[in-house]
Order: sequence, then C-alpha cells, then structure tokens
Amino acid sequence: MQVKAIVFDLDGTLLDTLDDLWLSVNYTMDKFGFPHRDRREVRGFLGSGVRVLVEKSLPEDKKDMTDECLSVFKAYYDVHKDDNTRPYDGVIDMLKAVRAAGLKSAIVSNKYDAAVQQLKNITFNGLVDFAVGEGNGIKTKPAPDGVLLALKNLGVSKDEAVYVGDSEVDLKTAENSGLKCVAVTWGFRDRDFLIECGAKNVIDATCELLPLIQKGELN
Repeated sequence: MQVKAIVFDLDGTLLDTLDDLWLSVNYTMDKFGFPHRDRREVRGFLGSGVRVLVEKSLPEDKKDMTDECLSVFKAYYDVHKDDNTRPYDGVIDMLKAVRAAGLKSAIVSNKYDAAVQQLKNITFNGLVDFAVGEGNGIKTKPAPDGVLLALKNLGVSKDEAVYVGDSEVDLKTAENSGLKCVAVTWGFRDRDFLIECGAKNVIDATCELLPLIQKGELN
C-alpha cells in the first residue's frame, strides 16, 4: 500500500535538543548539590522522556528524589528549551519536501506534551500536521499510544504510514505500532548501535528519507 504519512520522533530526529537538556540537567544537579553529568552521558540517557533522564542523571543513592528534581528540571527547561535547540541540517527542507509530495506528517515524542507543542509551533509551524507528547493518558514510547493517536488524527492506517526515529526506543515503538521504521544516524545513537538493535532501514542524511520511502522497498 502507498505511504501517505510519516510519523517522526522529535528529539534526536527533527531537533537537536541535546545542549538545552544537558544544561537543564546540570542546573538541576547544581540546585541539589549533586555532581554534574557530562554531555555524552546525557546523550545516552535520552529517548525515554524527561523523568527517566532526570532519574538516570541522579546519583545512585538519590533516585528517591526523582520527583522533586523533575519539578526543578521542568521549571528551568520550560524557560530555556529553545536557547540552543535547532532543527538538524536539512530537516526543514525535508519536511517541506514531504509536504510537497502530498504526504501528511506527525510528531510523537516522549517529551512532555506542553514542551512538544511549544517547540512544534516555534520551529515547524505549518510543516507538521499533528504532534503529541507524554501526558493526558498517553503512555510514553515504546508504547504505541502516541503513534496510534497520530494515525487516527491523520486519517491513515498502519499500512499507510512510516515511523522515523533515532533510538532503540523508536525501533521498538515502530514495532509495537505495526509500522515500518527508518532509523536516522544524525541523532542520539550511532549507526552500529542502531543496526545491533535491529534497524533494517538506516539513513545518514535528511535528503535520503523521501526517495527511500517513495521507492516502496522498506524492510
């Protein structure tokens, strides 16, 4: 069946959010007198939402403070979420090409929904048809809830959509949702890691996505 829609992950796929998340983590660590996390550590913690990010960033004997630290993290990140955050090179042109090809698009993220909507409106206004993040009864990925809601809003079936993401969480999300997946290497995980996790369709540049989908040969 012909692909009619693409469902995108946000962080690490469309937006390079690493620096703002990293700085927000270390602001939170400072507030509680905990050691900083380096940028590479935080990169490895990403993919399962900000609660998991904060929990993994805490010292092993301070995990019981996750809720308290999460509140501080969110308050800071809400103000600074677009200080350094930018679309990856070629993403805007890719989304324009997707729209020009007559395909619908959605964002499904493990970031809390308020931040997802704000970043979508700031960066992708008019280029993405629907977006949803964690909250309002939507389970975080790899649960299929967000993807299924996106498909419903786009008016397409599982067979008519492709999922695009940058992590092992995204690969599992696509599997759980019944969608074929394209993994990207410009985000928070490397090519070798993605292949080890079972990625069958891997691209290294945004310009590769639409031609790959239009060939109709996704595994």
